[in-house]
Amino acid sequence: MGSAYRSLEEAQAAGMAIAWHAALRPDQLAIASRFGDRTFAELNARANRLARLLRRHGIGAGDAIAVVTRNRPEFVEAYLAALRAGIRFTPVNWHLTAEESGYVIDNCEARAVVYDASLGTGAEAVGHAAGCRLRLAVGGAISGFEAYEGAIAPESGADIEDPVRGSQMLYTSGTTGRPKGVYRAQTPPVQRSAAATVAAGDPATDRCLCTGPAYHAAPLAFNVTAPLNAGVGVVLMDKWDPEETLRLIEQYGITHTHMVATMFHRLLQLPEAVRAGYDLSSLKVVLHGAAPCPVHVKAAMIEWLGPVVYEYYAATEGGNNYFIDSPTWLAKPGSVGRTPTPENTRILDDAGNPVAPGATGTIYFRAPEIGRFEYFKSPEKTSGTYRGDWFTLGDMGYVDSDGYLFLTGRNAETIISGGVNIYPQEIDSVLLQHPAVQDVCTVGVPNEEWGEEVRSVVQVRPGAAAGAELAEDLLAFARARLPGFKTPRAIDFVTDLPRLPSGKIQRRLVREPYWKGRDRQI
Repeated sequence: MGSAYRSLEEAQAAGMAIAWHAALRPDQLAIASRFGDRTFAELNARANRLARLLRRHGIGAGDAIAVVTRNRPEFVEAYLAALRAGIRFTPVNWHLTAEESGYVIDNCEARAVVYDASLGTGAEAVGHAAGCRLRLAVGGAISGFEAYEGAIAPESGADIEDPVRGSQMLYTSGTTGRPKGVYRAQTPPVQRSAAATVAAGDPATDRCLCTGPAYHAAPLAFNVTAPLNAGVGVVLMDKWDPEETLRLIEQYGITHTHMVATMFHRLLQLPEAVRAGYDLSSLKVVLHGAAPCPVHVKAAMIEWLGPVVYEYYAATEGGNNYFIDSPTWLAKPGSVGRTPTPENTRILDDAGNPVAPGATGTIYFRAPEIGRFEYFKSPEKTSGTYRGDWFTLGDMGYVDSDGYLFLTGRNAETIISGGVNIYPQEIDSVLLQHPAVQDVCTVGVPNEEWGEEVRSVVQVRPGAAAGAELAEDLLAFARARLPGFKTPRAIDFVTDLPRLPSGKIQRRLVREPYWKGRDRQI
């Protein structure tokens, strides 16, 4: 079978990179998972079937599809179908509650949804999103949904004749408790980052392991999109486990993977005999980012695996291509690297003035002229992120005299636990519903394994007794109303919370004592 495209670049421009590889290497493994495997030919054909099904239901260019599934082949098929059908693809965090998932499905204006029946929340979630005209269930039956397999089976698997390049819109947590979609009205010019280049690999020799949930920006970019576009097969982990990671690396001869600092920490906690029992010599690239990594943890990983550890600094909203390899990091421990375009980064003080090299300030990036992001249907959130043509993620840091960036802190609104962004206002809002709580301030406190853990500091109402019994009651109250990853690990009590004259709680002052004496505040 020959390709209809003259080059891989031409196929990618049409959203049909997998069709190119299906023509070149039809029987090569594209996806391996506990939910089934796909060759490139199978993956391409099934993406074509789904694209045709969507079009038959009137869903096409300019519309959106939401996908709420574990790491399974159908997630990738839906992504590829959207890319070739002009559709905006939104992967949804399947750890969210049904109401939260439903909000995202509705907010992104999804006309179709693919939902994993094993999550047990599909019918309830989509009940919050009346705009879906096509509802497909994978992994079992969901009331009111069609079976994915049966729905796509009658469609042709041949390449669609008139592909339209689609897009993606990922959601990031919101300070008000609602996730916000990172939207670009125009597609920015293709500018492959150093991290994406390293993550891609060679189809003749390489294979990638996806360790994290594919709905996250980093695994989707570095462990799904980059390798598959390069013709490299991907192994999808359903649930991360340290020893299982080592086993899969050995079994599949994994060369490329992406991890977060928490994974490094747990791998290093494995007994030496366990770590030594697996052949990891195939590894070429272990890419990490999404959350700061303690210097001693990263140094130990490099000592164990060799100079195959690479770090990037970016976010769903964008960044400035910071990237650092192992030898450079060992010379500049703690740095996230240098940017090839230093003129596109500014470190500003609170008044908006540039700071001197070595001085800490807020990190701003220049927004591109074409394809700059906005928060979907949230102009007020968008405007709060920009300062003219510059935007910030709220991170604090400094650039040394050699141009290397070091992160030192972050806007206290954001908690990063295990590489996942958590915004505390949602947790505060839940705990404030408890009759014993007068006020509350949730912050991130140090955790050696997770980087930070969620801690809520509570001021009780008059007549309520602060103590272990109330703390356990508050934790149970939170567990019943929040996803597990957002639930506080502990409750502390105070007689009063620090406030501005306006009455607003100063979250930074609540957070500071937990980080006192530490070199880094994240």
